[in-house]
Amino acid sequence: MGEELISIIVPVYNVDNYLRDCLDSILGQTYTNIEIICINDGSTDSSSEILHAFADQDNRVVVVDKENGGYGVGINRGIELAQGEYIGILES
Repeated sequence: MGEELISIIVPVYNVDNYLRDCLDSILGQTYTNIEIICINDGSTDSSSEILHAFADQDNRVVVVDKENGGYGVGINRGIELAQGEYIGILES
């Protein structure tokens, strides 16, 4: 595998207790040609603030805030936005 872009979709709904560790883990990988598409599915905790803080620090992190529509809707939105040759989904 060369330097193909890999899209990582992270569905997010009220996971502020785990979100920082999740994003730190992704960003800490040795393969760096990635885009991280975080779909915030209407979280009511501090998940949105955490996501936007990461996006402000690293341009590979993309945040999509949307009304709660369910897991599948969020994943499908991430797939629509993905630019990578490969797509992965990581539960936060």
